[in-house]
Amino acid sequence: MPQPFVVQPRVSQGVSSTPQRGEGIRRHVERSHFAEIPALRPLVRWLSDPETTDVFVNGADGLFVDRGNGAERVPQWRASVDDVRELAVALIGLGGRHLDDATPCADVRLESGMRVHAVLAPVAPAGATISIRVPRFDAPDLDELQRRGAFDAAQRAHLEEIVVRRRNVLITGSAGSGKTTLLAAMLQRAVASDRIVTIEDVAELAISHPHHVRLEARQSNLEGAGGVGLAQLVREALRMRPDRLVVGECRGAEVRELLSALNTGHDGGAGTLHANSLRDVPARLEALGSLAGLDDRALARQAASGLDTVIHLERTREGLRRIAGFGTPAVEDGRLVISEDSR
Repeated sequence: MPQPFVVQPRVSQGVSSTPQRGEGIRRHVERSHFAEIPALRPLVRWLSDPETTDVFVNGADGLFVDRGNGAERVPQWRASVDDVRELAVALIGLGGRHLDDATPCADVRLESGMRVHAVLAPVAPAGATISIRVPRFDAPDLDELQRRGAFDAAQRAHLEEIVVRRRNVLITGSAGSGKTTLLAAMLQRAVASDRIVTIEDVAELAISHPHHVRLEARQSNLEGAGGVGLAQLVREALRMRPDRLVVGECRGAEVRELLSALNTGHDGGAGTLHANSLRDVPARLEALGSLAGLDDRALARQAASGLDTVIHLERTREGLRRIAGFGTPAVEDGRLVISEDSR
């Protein structure tokens, strides 16, 4: 018989949105510990599955779990609209943020490494919608990714060369294609003396490196004050003497600061970007550049000068995440183009 849905009291015992200093990659708790966190207990059966990458609660429409082959409905799941709303509020509360009618959307990262996004009704007409990205606790390195088929030996050699030669790289792909995983694995290969500063909207990059400084954006409070965006964090990071400056995901005006930094001697930098193919990368960058006041010509010159290579990832129908191609940014007729490399 399926277990009944029970929402536990909204407590945050032993859970903090701030990782402890010096814990490095081992800051993540094991999945078996999820049961010890009251707010996670309704979902612990699926979160504890080592194959689970994402869990989705779609209000009254049910629970879906992705184990690497796409999201599949869990037929035995039963929960009322009120139950799911309480669950959403409790999970966001664990990350130190507030979710209510005045603030119906929120995104947090828990100490466990999970990323939780929630939207309340009526913004989500079917009821509160919860999206959970479950981290891989093994933090695969390049050896493991090659074993899984993410790239071949020649591509592996090129990845190593990018890191050793301190090339500025942009990793692109659709959601869930493995951009963050590949970036973390590459950064693990950086020399120990490098000071890596990462900037993310919600911190996800787990890098096994002795000198990793993490910066995370902060949402405004209920009065609209206190927010710290990615663009500001990039400017702050430049004052921290980074050897490698990394923006976990470019989503807006911060692309201007990143490209500016990569054009002023900050080599070995990196970022990720949502894009469906290498051909789509210029249009995506132009769209983000426009948010920062960059016209297409200025964006093209900045990107072609600041970025050495683009790595595009894809997720196959079988769930395999792999490199689909490498590209080199260039300017043609005043517009950015990505020339695909034959690797």
